Amino acid sequence: MKLTHRVACLSFTSWRLVLSVLNVLMLGAAIQSAPAADGHDRPNIIFIMADDLGFADLGCYGQRAIQTPHLDALAAEGLRFTSCYSGSPVCAPARSVLMTGQHTGHTTVRGNFGIGGVKGLGGGNGRVPLYDADVTVAEVLKTAGYVTGMTGKWGLGEPDTSGQPNNQGFDEWFGYLNQRRAHSYYVDFLWLNRERYPLPGNAEGQRQQYTHDLITDFALDFVTRHAREPFFLYVPYTIPHGAYEVPDLGFYRDKPWTKKERTYAAMVSRMDGDIGRLLALLDELDLKDRTLLFFCSDNGAANNWPGVFDSNGPLRGKKRDVYEGGIRVPMIVSGPGVPAGQVSDVPWSFADLLPTLADLVDANIPEGVDGMSVLPLLQGEAQDLSKRLLYWEFYEGGFKQAARRGPWKAVRLAHDRPLELYDLRVDIGEQENLARREPQLVAEFEASMEAAHVPSPHWPAPVDRVTTQEPTGRR
Repeated sequence: MKLTHRVACLSFTSWRLVLSVLNVLMLGAAIQSAPAADGHDRPNIIFIMADDLGFADLGCYGQRAIQTPHLDALAAEGLRFTSCYSGSPVCAPARSVLMTGQHTGHTTVRGNFGIGGVKGLGGGNGRVPLYDADVTVAEVLKTAGYVTGMTGKWGLGEPDTSGQPNNQGFDEWFGYLNQRRAHSYYVDFLWLNRERYPLPGNAEGQRQQYTHDLITDFALDFVTRHAREPFFLYVPYTIPHGAYEVPDLGFYRDKPWTKKERTYAAMVSRMDGDIGRLLALLDELDLKDRTLLFFCSDNGAANNWPGVFDSNGPLRGKKRDVYEGGIRVPMIVSGPGVPAGQVSDVPWSFADLLPTLADLVDANIPEGVDGMSVLPLLQGEAQDLSKRLLYWEFYEGGFKQAARRGPWKAVRLAHDRPLELYDLRVDIGEQENLARREPQLVAEFEASMEAAHVPSPHWPAPVDRVTTQEPTGRR
């Protein structure tokens, strides 16, 4: 298959040579020890995550204005979840929950900025990295012999910190370290492992190298190079996060919308098309039937685009809200053992990914994980998750908390505000507060939410009794 690099400063042949040298220097024996044989019985795993994509931005979730044929087809071939939750309503903590399996009451990174963090490449202080003691999904899969790669936006560690991806289990990675720099799709450099990867086509204000395209090309190249061994590929795309930039408006050029609306739609469709390229490559390499593929968003849409896209559909709120619109996300799973064409409304969250994949590959689950394996659910089996608590806390604009158990959702918008209570079976839009009617449920949620919070030195909360205890990073 011929891969188009779209004006990259190195050819893919050169890029492969660079990667090969870096891998030998950094990872040598670890990669070479990974099993490499045709017909290996462990599934490849690809986890694709969009950035600020709304719950209702895909056709298979009810979108009518934006075309997403490849993701719609993927949903038809697999399992579509309607009650899957991000780890947080904003970027960095959502990714920390996904990587560590710990909810935001325990995980190391609980916000985009915290006390004691480093100055980021985007200029802001307080970028808290993952600790050396944190155990990530990538590290767990490496113990099972997987080669691990990532391309896209990381957000969990600046250069030369413990959170840098190569320090957190990724053999290869390419993309943005810093969230703020990822606001632009025409930056003058990205990161290739521990080194800056210059983009001369974007130097001095040029706009010739669209970074989303380079991220996709790296993903395709990674799959091609590792087709004969079990691999884990994490693709946290930056689309459709603003700034709203795209080389070609395509189908949407003449739509009677604003320029931002046309651009947003074109970005989503461009991502869909590139996922189609990845699916075609898996077919070509005869990997589709042995690759477990996930697609989701990192949190709710930043802009609901009312009357045009209604990106969060019937959900209340958007990005940075602990209401459903901020944390409920699309989730599609397809691959070996996953039933085709089914829809599940069973609630699960990002914290469940690590224990689920550990269960899948028979690896040990680290201590301190809040999530649980939902492998039976992914395989279409009945799994009762109604008794367990899903929990969120969020620090921007005050200390907010939310929790879900079964159909019941609790929300507290500040530490000194009363708890709100919603029955999501009949009120997905969280419009009718039932707290006064259900005092026993409110008391139970209050006790559970208090127990779920462990104080963090980086994100002190007004409810903390002790502020010196660190998050439970572990290895």
